[in-house]
Order: sequence, then structure tokens, then C-alpha cells
Amino acid sequence: MFPPLGPNVGLVGPVLAAFGSEEQKARFLPPTASLDIFWCQGFSEPDAGSDLASLRTTAVLDGDQWVVNGQKTWTSLAHMADWIFCLVRTNPQAARRQQGISMLLIDLSSPGITVRPIRMIDGEAEVNEVFFDDVRVPADQLVGEVDKGWDYAKFLLGNERVGVAQIGNTKLRLARAKAHAAEPLADGSTLLDDPVVARRIAALENDLAALELTALRVVGSSSDGKADPASSVLKLRGTELQQEVARLVADLAGSDSLASAAGDTSDVPEWAQRSIPISLNLRKVTIYGGSSEIQRSIIASSILGL
Repeated sequence: MFPPLGPNVGLVGPVLAAFGSEEQKARFLPPTASLDIFWCQGFSEPDAGSDLASLRTTAVLDGDQWVVNGQKTWTSLAHMADWIFCLVRTNPQAARRQQGISMLLIDLSSPGITVRPIRMIDGEAEVNEVFFDDVRVPADQLVGEVDKGWDYAKFLLGNERVGVAQIGNTKLRLARAKAHAAEPLADGSTLLDDPVVARRIAALENDLAALELTALRVVGSSSDGKADPASSVLKLRGTELQQEVARLVADLAGSDSLASAAGDTSDVPEWAQRSIPISLNLRKVTIYGGSSEIQRSIIASSILGL
């Protein structure tokens, strides 16, 4: 359910290209692009999810190393990753919570790191808790400047929101759903003959076309390394459409969607068996990357000026 290159080319890669030192670019960008290094994202914490600025994982400079202590959670694919790009608090006395935060690149094989899987509603364990206990990180693995991590995080999150919208994947899922609906039933009719189903598919196709045009506008108006605030529109509506298409697929599968849970999968197509787990898994998309409530607040303040 998670694009294999997502954290590499969609998240940390652009940050390193924009803000990393020349040494970091030479060291990390080629293996990041080739997947010789696989990254995960260390942002959310137990009490700092959508309210990311309240993060409490600390990094204290000791000579030429940072000593990191704290916990990250909901860390996608940390159990498979080689490195983690991590937001840490380097100045607890900063006047504002958004200040005093830095970004570190941390080798997950470093002593003092523990990765613990979290079982999700669909039965999979693609997210994790990551614990840091006196983890020593070379000082040259700090991205950009000390206490400037919030600026880099905003840059990354703007990119992430565009990627999380997953417009292309959702269009593909909808096209496949339409193909399934066109398959003949026992009486020779198809689900597409049902006007309710046909209207539902047509409405989703129109919504996705509109969102795709919005994505082009966002890309066209982004400049100076800053994402257009309209990326929040993409994230908000894109994730809602992912869930709506997943519900459509489950509805088209009907009772066949329960076959996997019942253990009777002999004559049930795989897409139908997977429809419920996928729909359940996609409940997460309106939460991660900044919840829908956060996106609405950004839209209200940054776009509508409210």
C-alpha cells in the first residue's frame, strides 16, 4: 500500500537537493535515487501527530555528535528502512514551538535504536514505533542549519501533500473498478446497467479530473522552493477520493469481499478478496501527512484569508 520510492524521491530527496550540504548531496542522493538506501520518515510522535510542532524527541550536541533521545510513531516501513530522516528538538528554550527544531539523518543500524511494529486495522504491520536511547549521530548528518528544521519540514510536507493525493493511482483503481462493473453477471446484465452505479462512477471520474487540473495549477504556481498552499486542497480531496473509490470497489464486490475473512477464496477474484482490507487500510490517508482538519485550517488561513 506504500509506494516503494515515496520516502526517497517524494520526501527526503527534494529536501537534500534543496537544503543539504554538497557533501550530503554527493553521499546520499545517488543511493537514495537508486534505492540502495531506503528511507523512512521520523516526524510524528505519540503526542505530536497533526500538532507536529509539539514534538519532544531531543538532540543534544556532544562534541562532534548529536545524542538523540525520544520516540517516533506511525513510522511507515521503518522495519524495512536503512535510514530515517528525523525532526528533533535542539533548542527547548526557543520562544516558539516551531523554533528550535532541526532535521537529522540517522542510520537505523545505530546502537540505541529499537523498531517495534504496530498492527493495523487491516491486519498488516506497515507502521512502527521507533525508540532512540542515547543514539549518537555524527554532526555532519544535520540537514541545513541548526534550529531551521521546521522550514525544511514545511517544504517537505508541501511535497508530501501533493504525493499523498495519489491522483494517478486513484484513477487507475477507478478504471479497474469500472472494468469489474462491466463484467457480465449470471443473467447477462452488468453492474454498469444499474443507474446508481453508473452515476457513482461518473461522479468520481469528474471529481478526479477536476483534482488533476488543480494539481497542474499547484505545480505551475509553486516557486522559490515553496509549495503552493493549494497543495492542502490536493491532500484533502485526494485522500477523500481514495476512500470513496475503495468503498466503491468493496460495494461492487458485494458478499465476495468477505471471502478472505471466511477462508473461502477458491472462486473469488483477488480484487474482491482485497477490497475490504484495502478500504480499511485507506482510512489512514485522511490522517497522515496532516489530518483533514489541519488541511482545512491551512486552506482557511493561507488561501481564503480567514
